[in-house]
Amino acid sequence: MRRLNIKNYSGSLRNSRPWAWIPTLYIAEGLPYFAVNVLTVLMYTNLGIGVKEMAFYTGWLYLPWVIKPFWSPFVDLFKTKRWWTITMELLMAIALACIGFILPASWFFSWTIVCFWITAFLSATHDIAADGYYMLALSSHDQAAFVGVRSTFYRVASVIGQGGLVILAGYLEKSCESVSRAWSVVFLILSAFFLLVSIWHAFSMPRPASDHPVAGVTARNIIHDFCMTFVTFFRKPHVLTAILFMLFYRLPEAMCIKLVQPFLKAPLDQGGLAMSTEGIGFVNGTLGVIALLAGGILGGLVISRGGLKKWLWPMALSLTLPCVVYCFLAMWQPQNFIVICSAIAVEQFGYGFGFTAFMLYLIYFSQGPSQTSHYAFCTAFMALGMMLPGMAAGWIHETLSRLDLWNTGGPTGYVNFFWWVMLCCIVTFAVCVPLKINADFGKKKNE
Repeated sequence: MRRLNIKNYSGSLRNSRPWAWIPTLYIAEGLPYFAVNVLTVLMYTNLGIGVKEMAFYTGWLYLPWVIKPFWSPFVDLFKTKRWWTITMELLMAIALACIGFILPASWFFSWTIVCFWITAFLSATHDIAADGYYMLALSSHDQAAFVGVRSTFYRVASVIGQGGLVILAGYLEKSCESVSRAWSVVFLILSAFFLLVSIWHAFSMPRPASDHPVAGVTARNIIHDFCMTFVTFFRKPHVLTAILFMLFYRLPEAMCIKLVQPFLKAPLDQGGLAMSTEGIGFVNGTLGVIALLAGGILGGLVISRGGLKKWLWPMALSLTLPCVVYCFLAMWQPQNFIVICSAIAVEQFGYGFGFTAFMLYLIYFSQGPSQTSHYAFCTAFMALGMMLPGMAAGWIHETLSRLDLWNTGGPTGYVNFFWWVMLCCIVTFAVCVPLKINADFGKKKNE
């Protein structure tokens, strides 16, 4: 009988340990982002908050991700990345529980906004710690091996956050006959998840020897180094062109993102599509995510063959032109679910394809000394580019609602707004014109 090789068997178990924490870690990283920036839009719409107020106040929730680079160095100063990760998960469980308990109250709006902002801050800090821990806990080989796993489970969080939880909320709205109670249950479930995942990570996440506060580093040193990094970022060639691209390439999407769900939910006599909450969850959270991923995968494949410079303009067109599907939906208000699903799938596929160029350009511009810090600045500008237009979207919709540009005599707010989004596509094209990109960047080395 062949003897069991205990050494190899134990080594196999050791190598499989990342599977115990990487999937849950990246679901925990993605869920708060989608809860704060996606669930809030539909929840407040269903609870009767006006589009203008909803868009403005939920737009502020992007702020922690905008200013994240300013406090990320201090995570290195205190405790360990493991400690920060688990502590943020526990605190998010408390913040989400507060949201769940406050929602049924008559004064829910202002206090839930506060709790969501706290959750956003905790989530942004969790992002810093979790990504740092991933690099410390794994060898460079394992980091490469598991990069697809972490990306996949972040997308799983997207499906849960934009799909599963929304469908659950829709079901509960009907069974509980109370919108506030339905969403209260959803956030209490989220809270329980984060409580459980923090306990799970306390047991499953290893304690790498390299995960410790950086020795000899002080707050003064960090501030000095941060200022130097800040200066070198703004001294990079063509920095103004790059910043304008980061801020405005996604302008049509930034405008759309706060109004699409209210549009899908609004009654027909208000210019919407009168979809159920469950239907919105299915369209955006499952079919939409699949189309988005397909577009992103195709985008990566074509850039690897032709390079970023060659595919920038096709991707800019892909990002913007499918927005016309919302103009079609707003003007004709189709009630066929398949037609609606098909239109949104086309838009999401185009967005996934076009977004590939954006993310690759951030990597391209960040190249050189301090690449990691410079990339953090790029993502901050990206978040700012989503935050400011989103805050203004509700006011623009309300203003355009007063204009009957199409002489229909009916509600034209969403029609006018989505044509305004199409007009914003010109800005996307304008910021692409002056970009300087190496012709070979993005191509496979053997081509």
